[in-house]
Amino acid sequence: MSEECPRGDLEFGTIPGMVRRVAETYGDALAIVDADTRISFRDFSARVDQAAKAYMAAGIQKGDRVAIWAPNMWEWMVVAVGAHAAGAVVVPVNTRYKGIEAAFLLKKSGAKILLTVQGFLGNDYVALLASSGEALPALEKTVILRGDAAEGVETLATFLARAESVSDADAAARLASVSPDDLADVLFTSGTTGEPKGAMCTHAQDLRTFRAWSHIAGLRPGDRYLVVMPFFHSFGYKAGWLSALMNGCTTYPEPVFSVDVALQRTQEHAITVLPGPPALYQSILMHPKRGDFDISSLRLAVTGAASIPVELIERMRDELKFDTVITAYGLTESTGCVTMCRQGDAPKTIAETSGRAMPDVEVRIVDADNRPLPPNEPGEIVLRGYNVMVGYFEAEAQTREAIDADGWLHTGDVGMLDEAGNIRITDRMKDMFIVGGFNAYPAEIENTLLRMPGVGEVAVIGVPDERLGEVGMAFVVPAPGASITADAILAWSRENMANFKVPRTARVVDSLPRNPTGKVQKFKLREALDA
Repeated sequence: MSEECPRGDLEFGTIPGMVRRVAETYGDALAIVDADTRISFRDFSARVDQAAKAYMAAGIQKGDRVAIWAPNMWEWMVVAVGAHAAGAVVVPVNTRYKGIEAAFLLKKSGAKILLTVQGFLGNDYVALLASSGEALPALEKTVILRGDAAEGVETLATFLARAESVSDADAAARLASVSPDDLADVLFTSGTTGEPKGAMCTHAQDLRTFRAWSHIAGLRPGDRYLVVMPFFHSFGYKAGWLSALMNGCTTYPEPVFSVDVALQRTQEHAITVLPGPPALYQSILMHPKRGDFDISSLRLAVTGAASIPVELIERMRDELKFDTVITAYGLTESTGCVTMCRQGDAPKTIAETSGRAMPDVEVRIVDADNRPLPPNEPGEIVLRGYNVMVGYFEAEAQTREAIDADGWLHTGDVGMLDEAGNIRITDRMKDMFIVGGFNAYPAEIENTLLRMPGVGEVAVIGVPDERLGEVGMAFVVPAPGASITADAILAWSRENMANFKVPRTARVVDSLPRNPTGKVQKFKLREALDA
């Protein structure tokens, strides 16, 4: 018998449709608590309607892309769903990105409006973008969500004021034109090419996937959800505030994770739901003053596919008193979720696997010839179902490489299934490594480093790090006639890359080991470190 889950796509239709429905259901209950700002479900829906009109006044048409380059905050949620209600497609941008990286996404997506902030982590995002030197012909407007607006940009208040020029009837007609199968978002992810690709997902996919995710995890109306994962990531956006909204939970956005702040907010607001990477829970357990805080309200933890010690799961239950601890596996191309453990699974299952396939999602392990493998045999993880992305944005060839003729998404991850269908992730074919919960792709880092004057060739590998799990290490061959130092490489990287991508060490070498076809043999770089 198949597992029954509510169908969010059938229940709500579209994301703004969901917001209207929950406004009717939960009314004056709190939807968001962000510092001193408290927003009810009814008020949130009204703010979304205003934002939708503002987009329409700015000339946004159905299918246009709107980029959001900002930390976790209530404004992010309003302008995202407002864009959806205007028929636009949301393009989240990593707040750790530097100007070159953000400019690439804006140019690639053809975003017409950028909504950003000033001052987060000391950054002037408008200046960062300008410093890229990249022409962005599609970008018509920049709006500052928080912070001072420089010349040529406008504040959120000014942007929203333009809503008055759009009638209720026109706004209602636009909303009515948005269908469940319309694109809701394009989330960019990198891969072996080094060039980020935009995974396209629809309203129906987002709603169905995360209504099921919420059901399996056990989200309840009235839950208080501290969202520490970034909104630009599907974990913070779709498994975060979107899931909270559709289940009548209160979202507490947290722009930068701090153990002290998380403990304080948990005590102050009686937080019940706290998903995050394994390192988050480890840092709470290790905090010397944990006992000074009352965190007894916590009941639900959901963490990612990284390998987790069984002891950590047991300590989360025994010492942090979580009623439910669940691990899951997903990727951007799968709308964010593929498999999940279930409530009541044994600690060993939760720690050593990422659970079983979501309802109506098929998962297989295949060999190099795409033939299914039996249980406990490692191979590539492939999946098929409603959650497989529509494709990569304006990248048909790459889409065909990722999704075969039978609809199977080839993840590039290596794993195995046990007899019960639980998946164990064993390796990454794509060479990706995870830095403190952020996916880092060597090819992307290498492509950026090749822009540095004096760099001829470069190879990046992930190396173990006690605090962050893994970090990057760069091997650089200077360009002919150039002189370059490891310190200079690291300094340039810090100026031009998001912090999680920045190699922590660099080594200047005469050459890189290559096979007869010219491919860099990264295993030899690793062997040299171990020698």
